[in-house]
Amino acid sequence: MTIFSDQLSAGGLSMIQSMRYYLSEHPSVVNFRWSHSQSWGNTWSFLFTSIAAYVIISVFLHLLLHLLFRHRRPLPLGPIPAFHSLSMVVISLTVFAGILVSAAAEIRETRWFWRRNKTTTFQWLLCFPLGTRPSGRVFFWSYIFYLSRFLHTLRTFFTIIRRRKLSFFQLFNHSILIFMSFLWLEFSQSFQVLAILLTTSLYSVVYGYRFWTAIGLPSACFPFVVSCQILLLGCNVVCHVGVLLLHFMKGGCNGIGAWVFNSVLNAAILFLFLNFYVKVHLRNRKVKETENLHCVKNKDI
Repeated sequence: MTIFSDQLSAGGLSMIQSMRYYLSEHPSVVNFRWSHSQSWGNTWSFLFTSIAAYVIISVFLHLLLHLLFRHRRPLPLGPIPAFHSLSMVVISLTVFAGILVSAAAEIRETRWFWRRNKTTTFQWLLCFPLGTRPSGRVFFWSYIFYLSRFLHTLRTFFTIIRRRKLSFFQLFNHSILIFMSFLWLEFSQSFQVLAILLTTSLYSVVYGYRFWTAIGLPSACFPFVVSCQILLLGCNVVCHVGVLLLHFMKGGCNGIGAWVFNSVLNAAILFLFLNFYVKVHLRNRKVKETENLHCVKNKDI
């Protein structure tokens, strides 16, 4: 029994070490550089072309389905949405684990330098030192997160095909997520480590919920996805305030220009989310009042 438990613990330790190696010590991770020769999709032309193509294809698909299948039921997609949600859960958890382990490795290796500048771990997570370049472990996982945003846009096409709806907010939100992820890498923007940790953790929950409902299990009695997204944006707002304070207290944070632009975009997304949330709440409240009134009339009869 003791030999078996020792073998089991040794196997578990070996697995953890293997995962740590592939997440933070593999040469592809350690030697990563955001450059034209090593990184696919890192040019401004690719960014604007891909976003424009996403918007054009979405509008074209919406118009085409509206013309061809105006009076028909939504087209069935089978298990594709469920498979997409499950894939996004796996990707989100992988990026979360990767950037968490990589950030811990970076902190361990550079802590001696921070002591000279009186910088804490939390300050580094919010505010990169001036002169930080987009290379190494953390930026590798930031790059993987950037690429995963393109897979995220497939939700738009699912919505168009199944519901015949094209939302401006959905197009805007997905396009801005791609654009912001690009800015993180292009300008080595501060705060991206915490932003990716928050986003991937909540998105793993959101897509897990979408997978749950896609396979026919019961959904929540409140707008679960919207609530999670508002929570994420609220956390981002709080962290943005911390970045601003550290920028003036510590003598500057790297990529502050891109950070200001991202803050404006985050504020716009938060406003649109709150507006949508209030509309949904008022609509549900009106439906409940109508149902209660109908029940009262039936009792009177």
